[in-house]
Amino acid sequence: MNTVAASLSALSTFPQGALSRSASLLFSLPFDLARSNYARAVRFGLLQNSLLQSARFERELAKAERQTLGPWARQV
Repeated sequence: MNTVAASLSALSTFPQGALSRSASLLFSLPFDLARSNYARAVRFGLLQNSLLQSARFERELAKAERQTLGPWARQV
């Protein structure tokens, strides 16, 4: 059995919810990095510390995350 077939075989034994959750976490990493980078930029004084700007940034990023990831996007 080749390695690809073995990997697919192993994936089929995972519970569906666990596989979906793992995919969701993996696919959401770029959006988490964007949030982290925004927070660091505010802390270092590169961006103004504003609740309104922060809310706008989060709203736009969450919208992009939902459009990009579809069913794998996090639901709050």
